[in-house]
This record gives sequence, structure tokens and C-alpha cells, in this order.
Amino acid sequence: MSDVRHVLVLPDRDAAEEVAAQLELRLGLAEEPELVREALAGEDDAEDAQWLVVLEDPRAEHDPAVLDSLAAEHDGWLERD
Repeated sequence: MSDVRHVLVLPDRDAAEEVAAQLELRLGLAEEPELVREALAGEDDAEDAQWLVVLEDPRAEHDPAVLDSLAAEHDGWLERD
């Protein structure tokens, strides 16, 4: 299996921090997921940003449906390639 990276897209920093904390608790992660601020295309306002929770999954052991469900609980989604 190849390395997998899951990217959960959330509407704001609070939601991203909550999802990252939930991922650590539910999945027993060894490393904290990375939080990344992503400005929306064409927007100059600092408030217009999405937050990404990036979860490295080297053994492809995390169920994408579970990750998508957790993101959806916070008005977000799992980015799909």
C-alpha cells in the first residue's frame, strides 16, 4: 500500500481544531494532524478562508467514510482525489 494523505476541509479554525482533537481521540493518533489555512480563490478578506486538517495515513488504515462523517458533523467534507 502507498502512503495516503486525507484532507478534511472545514469552514473555520474552531471547527478545524475540534476535528483535529476528535481525530486524535477517536483514532489514537501518534502525531497531531496538521492544520492549514487556505484562502479562497479571488478573496482578499482574511475571514474568507477554509481550514484544512491534514492527516497522514502511511498504512492507509483510516476509513474515509468515518473521516467524511466527522468533517460533515462540523459543516465540512473530506477532499477526494
